[in-house]
Amino acid sequence: MLIDFVPTVSGVSLAEAPGFLKAPGGAPANVAIAVARLGGKAAFVGKLGDDEFGHMLAGILKENGVRGDGITFDEGARTALAFVTLRADGEREFMFYRNPSADMLLRPEELNLELIRSAKVFHYGSISLIVEPCRSAHLKAMEVAKEAGCLLSYDPNLRLPLWPSAEEARKQILSIWEKADLIKVSDVELEFLTGSDKIDDDSALSLWHPNLKLLLVTLGEHGSRYYTKNFHGSVDAFHVNTVDTTGAGDSFVGALLSKIVDDQAILEDEPRLREVLKFANACGAITTTKKGAIPALPKEEDALKLIKGA
Repeated sequence: MLIDFVPTVSGVSLAEAPGFLKAPGGAPANVAIAVARLGGKAAFVGKLGDDEFGHMLAGILKENGVRGDGITFDEGARTALAFVTLRADGEREFMFYRNPSADMLLRPEELNLELIRSAKVFHYGSISLIVEPCRSAHLKAMEVAKEAGCLLSYDPNLRLPLWPSAEEARKQILSIWEKADLIKVSDVELEFLTGSDKIDDDSALSLWHPNLKLLLVTLGEHGSRYYTKNFHGSVDAFHVNTVDTTGAGDSFVGALLSKIVDDQAILEDEPRLREVLKFANACGAITTTKKGAIPALPKEEDALKLIKGA
């Protein structure tokens, strides 16, 4: 979890920006809040700096109904920051301040294992795989979650500027691929991981592994595609007035997870899965209509209203 500093004006470079607004974020934290806002139960596991920003972020999780007993604070390192430019088309570019930041210093022995074991779903990204000791903490948490029977949900959330090289990013992202039950990638991540510029079924299915229950490819304004052992297909997007795409993928994942957590049979029932993905697409779309991720995450009734009006 970190703070994005977002320019007050869209479509300018960082140097040209007249000022910046604080936007709390970080993909896994966004997913946790997305779940809570939709009425689900979520907790966040990670490390923040023992500084004003760190305590602010912990407070934001709490205000949004996310349990904080998986959070630790580091006295020696700062909370991570990122400066984000919003291009005129709503897409983003990042400049990170992490040298090292508190999140990178989470150690395996600091994990709240009881909290992890009590979960039905354990969701994670790949940024926590970049450096030790956080990498070992991530692997340990996954192992404990798997042993406890959690559904493992993985959204690599590629942020190339944070990796030493593109090769290392690809290698590490794929190093834990086989462990996940559910994987969500964006079209850009699909191209990056497969090395192909085609975004088609063959390309997506080259990422399939035998233990996978659901593979999702999100296509922005073109909706999403889904792949399971027995069926695959696509679900159209909702067309909205896009201001800022930040958090749309996290909103999509949070919505999906909140709907399948108590009924994983949905993953094997195509008509029901399509309904859930339609709901997830609606949540993702709504998130793009406001600046920043967390303030834009929808409640259930917002999504139902968009689906009904479409």
